[in-house]
Amino acid sequence: VLFIEATREAGEPSDGFTLTGQLGDVMKESAQIALSYVRSHADELGVAPDRLRGRFHVHVPAGAVPKDGPSAGITMTTALVSLLTDVPVRPSVGMTGEVTLQGRVLPIGGLKQKVLAAHAMGLTDVVVPERNRGDIDDIPEEVRQQVSIHPVMTIDEVLGLALEPARNE
Repeated sequence: VLFIEATREAGEPSDGFTLTGQLGDVMKESAQIALSYVRSHADELGVAPDRLRGRFHVHVPAGAVPKDGPSAGITMTTALVSLLTDVPVRPSVGMTGEVTLQGRVLPIGGLKQKVLAAHAMGLTDVVVPERNRGDIDDIPEEVRQQVSIHPVMTIDEVLGLALEPARNE
């Protein structure tokens, strides 16, 4: 289980983006895609234009551990939307999935292991790509009874499940 932190420095005179946490190229690209998605969909996400100015910093703690892959894309997007709208992420929700510039959620590998890790951390809801629905059967029944698994196709669905209070209420 990885945690994603995002912050914004409003006082900076120029826009910028910093990524930290010993991230590989694919994970860095995921963070850039997340920020581009949020910037290009700011109106529909409820992000005030002035909040898009300044320097952004996305950090994945455990800096001594190398991390890579696209699976944190929806998590990075959610962290940025939460930051820019001041709507917290529900503490019981974990998520995995690649995000595109259009906001589609793409499948990932290792779904079983990721859901098992989320369960071990005490999470009760896990958002996963719809295209990984077939992999849910590989997760032990005992875990599936204790964790609600939510297959999604778009980042809007992710935000509706992940943000507090739910955006779709």
